[in-house]
Amino acid sequence: MPNPFRKHSHSRSAKRRGANRLEIPGLTKCSNCGEFILPHRVCPDCGYYRGRPVVVMKTKGKD
Repeated sequence: MPNPFRKHSHSRSAKRRGANRLEIPGLTKCSNCGEFILPHRVCPDCGYYRGRPVVVMKTKGKD
């Protein structure tokens, strides 16, 4: 295979690297407890989904 004929410029390399960034996930607030959660998922803190209890959560208490 032949070697590159010319060196790629800094701006050309930076444009290519610019596409390799991470996206911040879109978070929503839980309607019950107000914690940030991923959309269309049950809240891991209170167990509610769209205002209804879906998962029975264990209470944090001294045992």
